[in-house]
Amino acid sequence: MTDAASSRVLVGSDHGVGHLTLNRPEALNALDHDMVVAISAALDRWRDDPDVQLVLLDGAGERGLCAGGDVRGLARQITSGDPESAAIFFRAEYAMNARIAEYAKPVVAIADGVTMGGGIGLAGHAAIRVVTERSKLAMPETRIGFTPDVGGTWLLGRAPGRVGEYLGVTGMTMDASDAIYAGFADHFVPSDRLTSLVDALQTRADPTGPTELVLLFDETAAPSRLEAARPWIDDAFSAPTIGQVIARLRARPEPEAAQTAELMEGLSPTGMAVTLESVRRARDAASVRDVLAQEYGVVMWFVTTQPDLPEGVRAQLIDKDRSPHWQPASIADLPDDLVEIAFGHTPQQALWD
Repeated sequence: MTDAASSRVLVGSDHGVGHLTLNRPEALNALDHDMVVAISAALDRWRDDPDVQLVLLDGAGERGLCAGGDVRGLARQITSGDPESAAIFFRAEYAMNARIAEYAKPVVAIADGVTMGGGIGLAGHAAIRVVTERSKLAMPETRIGFTPDVGGTWLLGRAPGRVGEYLGVTGMTMDASDAIYAGFADHFVPSDRLTSLVDALQTRADPTGPTELVLLFDETAAPSRLEAARPWIDDAFSAPTIGQVIARLRARPEPEAAQTAELMEGLSPTGMAVTLESVRRARDAASVRDVLAQEYGVVMWFVTTQPDLPEGVRAQLIDKDRSPHWQPASIADLPDDLVEIAFGHTPQQALWD
């Protein structure tokens, strides 16, 4: 692990708790390759360490756990003709996501503040997932011409009704109540009680189990807006294609449905079409590893063949003109065999060797 990585991920253990803190607050704790390697190495080291009984994952600063991966760097790799560097990062990141999902010891993730994209890959697969009144969770990849990954479609595919398709295709942000309802979180703990929660995990106050300890600080979250929106979400997002989804949204009486249709008409047609299918295929998958492998194939298809991802990063994060030029520009121009091509892509190196 490099010195830079050791400063960007604080690793320690005390009183039976292995503690991982993402420490890049100036970049909202966005992940780079060295950080992924550091997290994975700590998890591997603690796996058979009898002095570590649970793992706590949180982020430095008050803005959030993790805003995602370094998509600016990803766009540079694509435009410079270096897709293998992107593949190296994704293979390391997805292996880390699988470690967390399959970890033999409880992982407690505190998704306080912004937790998006790669942050969902960290927190969403933990055994015990805590959100606060400041939490903002999302898989916003379609907004940059991309598609959800890091095992996010595993979670989206298991959300109630068609909420997963809605969240994945639109990239909408969840608050704590929505995250719990959609299956991305388990417990609501007010942010001013987090320090006491961490202290309790380390001091092992009775009761001794981590879930029981979290419940001591858990409060009932407010009703979820997603649950209230289920009638129009389920109706529209059960349609077979993105074009039909938008048509159903336009036909609904709810103002939120029309607003969603307007939003979607500005997103990448390719990103939306692939994401709709990705969530549905993940719903029928047998394991997180199977979903990660599916996502990896599709992601490398985007990286090696599609112009929308670097264009979306340019428009949203670099030039910030918010005027991406998608290719194709309209849903009507999507090739009939787009989904088959995307999911039929075979990366040069498999995810699981």
